[in-house]
Amino acid sequence: MSSACRSPISSPIRGEIVAAYGRHFLVKTATDIALPCVLRGRKGGAACGDQVEIRLTSPGQGVIETILPRRTLLHRSDSSRDKLIAANVTQLVIVVAAVPSFSEELINRCLVAAENQHIKALIVLNKADLSEPTRAAFATLLLYERLGYSLLQLSAKTDIEPLLPYLRGHLSALVGQSGMGKSTLINALIPAAERATAEISTTLDTGRHTTTHARLYQLDETSGIIDSPGVQQFGLQHISSEELVWGFKEFHRYIGQCKFNNCCHIGEPGCALLHAVGEGKIDPRRLDFYRKLIMSWRPPPGATSILKPNAQP
Repeated sequence: MSSACRSPISSPIRGEIVAAYGRHFLVKTATDIALPCVLRGRKGGAACGDQVEIRLTSPGQGVIETILPRRTLLHRSDSSRDKLIAANVTQLVIVVAAVPSFSEELINRCLVAAENQHIKALIVLNKADLSEPTRAAFATLLLYERLGYSLLQLSAKTDIEPLLPYLRGHLSALVGQSGMGKSTLINALIPAAERATAEISTTLDTGRHTTTHARLYQLDETSGIIDSPGVQQFGLQHISSEELVWGFKEFHRYIGQCKFNNCCHIGEPGCALLHAVGEGKIDPRRLDFYRKLIMSWRPPPGATSILKPNAQP
């Protein structure tokens, strides 16, 4: 075969992952062609939003050879598994609703993940048409607005317009528990989303499972949103125990002011965070959520936990 015939197959093609299902991906190229691709022989995996280089293996199919450097990476992990959510995002949109009830611990875990990657976080209280339960839920969420996070209540079924200004200029990742109305929100933003999801499922040969794979939708030239499957847990095992405390923005000014230099803020005498709670400068709910996180954190094999029985001055 001549070199001219081999050239299109051997030349790398730049693109962006717009759908991810296991080790199968849909990559959109600069010419707006979507190619089903596989990822071979790479630890760590790939995610929606990744900028990649692929090579064609046959007409209309390719293999991902290079994942280009990421600006940000959202993922969740436990002691045995790391699940990538989205790459290169600039905003995390946390969708909650009063019915079914949401997990406030999950919100805090998502906020820690956002702080760790230095990206914005927006909390969306959906199903605002359920007026009575929504009022109680909104009162609970006001804490996070006081901390400086954006808080928006809306009903995706009736009016999605209030959300649009928050999405402009961002690549946002949409996360939340199952049942919070994420799919309704996506379909309100992108009416063709259901059709696109069906087409992608067919292309990737996965069947039509609309909430089991991540999908990137372009909203305009500068804005996009990545929909991800509903989560009930958001493990933060990939964030070190030393870094967890920095995931709580109101704690920052007190870090390093404790009596003991290896204070874990779980009840040691002279803890600056506990003192701040007593003075009303930190909400006790937030310190409780931090303590739950730090007590559930387990060091990876070979690592040493900062949790020690005796703090040292």
